[in-house]
Amino acid sequence: MSDENKKNLEIDEPTDAQIGSDGLPMTTTEEMALDDQRRIKVLSPGMLVFKRFIRNKLAVVGLIILAIMFTFSFIGPLFSPYTQTQVFTGMSTMSREYAGAIYNLEERYTVADGETFNSADRAAYLLAKGRGSSTFNSANGEFYYEEILPGFNRIAKLDVVAKTDPLGKLPTDDPAISEDFIKAYEANKKAGSFVFEDVLYIITGPKVKTISTDKDIAVASTFVFDAYNKADDKFVQSHLFKLAVANAIAEEADTLELENREFTIVMDERSGTISDETGKHFAQISDIIVNPLDSSAFLSVDFKETVRETMNARKNEFYFTDENGIETHYKIVIVNQNYSIMKDMPTELVRTYEFPSKEHWLGLDNNGMDLLTRLMYGGRVSLMVGFVVIIIEMLIGVIFGGISGYFGGTVDTLMMRFVDLFNSIPFYPIVIIFGSVMDTLQVDSTTRIFLLMAILGLLGWTGIARVVRGQILSLREQDFMVATEATGIRTSRRIFRHLIPNVMPLLIVSATAGLGGIIITEATLGFLGLGVKYPLASWGSIINNASSAHVMQSYWFMWFPAGMLILLTVLGFNFVGDGLRDAYDPKMKR
Repeated sequence: MSDENKKNLEIDEPTDAQIGSDGLPMTTTEEMALDDQRRIKVLSPGMLVFKRFIRNKLAVVGLIILAIMFTFSFIGPLFSPYTQTQVFTGMSTMSREYAGAIYNLEERYTVADGETFNSADRAAYLLAKGRGSSTFNSANGEFYYEEILPGFNRIAKLDVVAKTDPLGKLPTDDPAISEDFIKAYEANKKAGSFVFEDVLYIITGPKVKTISTDKDIAVASTFVFDAYNKADDKFVQSHLFKLAVANAIAEEADTLELENREFTIVMDERSGTISDETGKHFAQISDIIVNPLDSSAFLSVDFKETVRETMNARKNEFYFTDENGIETHYKIVIVNQNYSIMKDMPTELVRTYEFPSKEHWLGLDNNGMDLLTRLMYGGRVSLMVGFVVIIIEMLIGVIFGGISGYFGGTVDTLMMRFVDLFNSIPFYPIVIIFGSVMDTLQVDSTTRIFLLMAILGLLGWTGIARVVRGQILSLREQDFMVATEATGIRTSRRIFRHLIPNVMPLLIVSATAGLGGIIITEATLGFLGLGVKYPLASWGSIINNASSAHVMQSYWFMWFPAGMLILLTVLGFNFVGDGLRDAYDPKMKR
């Protein structure tokens, strides 16, 4: 066969495009399949972009990640049994302050029935003690005090009986003054007092001596009296009882008769127990004050006695059995000479830093809230902030860049210099200032989110404006724009109906890639405490709760899940942005 014939035969052989799926040549009437190569050649530009996009495995992975993130953030809360602000509590035993005790160093006054000893009298008494004088004057008269016991002073009001001459001699012509009285005075005038016919006489004055009888007015004591029975408390706290007990202790007497009743006193250093005639405990005396933290609560004398014994023994804990037979453990904590009695009490506590469990899959945070639910609602905020901010940036950037690129010349120069001026504004200092202002004004959490989105959008549009301006500068000289000018289409329509749509593919790529950066920015602001405020949550504010080294080391669930969600979301947006960039690239091979 000649070479020419072979050539003709080769030409007549069917090409690959003419061979059907069964390996035989196709007839002219055979229909083409959807995946046929010849059909792909006539697909729309959008389908070509889509096919190029799905060929990029990383882009598909990014799309899947974003779908999971959106499902987790926007659909997940619908199935969560909890709300983002629900606080979980539980009953636990906690050592709480129950009562307080202190060694009493301040005198307390008990006034006799029918008498007065006001604040002016007390001030004069304290001044007299300070200068070492046993007598003092006030508007209510002249007073005298004597120490019965260390920390227990008897205060009496003086009533003048007689006065001496300047030489210190009593008048002998006074029939009321007997010779025996004068002898008693002369024998005891240096002592300052004497007893005559069972009456105590007080001698005062430097030159002219004044001899007076005294009348009990009050007692000033650092001792505390507690009645075992509430019905006896009024009698125990009376001036008569306290003075009688003090005199008995001073005389080292074991018994005391008062108002036809006999009492027994047992003293131990500076505390003691007073029993009645039946042998029952009637009152307790001590220099330690024990009071309940809650004024409405009642502390039994047995409890106070146990506290005092523990303090005097220099111990820091004790057990006490109450009237119901329940034994309770108490601790004593000393703070600045104050003794705090701590009691283990059942208390409702917030369940903070609780590790993951069946009830709470990712545990509870520092506020006792379900962390998984917080992450779901936090994803809503983070993603919403990202999309709203990128929309604000695109709107401002497209309008500004479109006008600048279309008109060019002086308009372009002025507008670009404004962009340069805007770029010179430091981002984080401005955001910190706005955050401080919102903190000062106490802006609520929801309003704060919208203000934060507006601030981020207004500070981040310049990059998009530059991209749009550069693209329009190259597109406005092409033939289709010449045609729009020739047909008389108005300027705004040329920019937004013919130029901007040709820039949209690049804008979509830029927006997709920029979303990840905005989410990172929001997370950074949340970590710095400038973003979303409690009780609302974002992924950044959740990580902010783990800002201490102890929390990061001990409670991984406080920061690791939120960090992984931010990482995956940003990676997803970056993968999708790279995929769209490659798909829109006209030089990309099919």
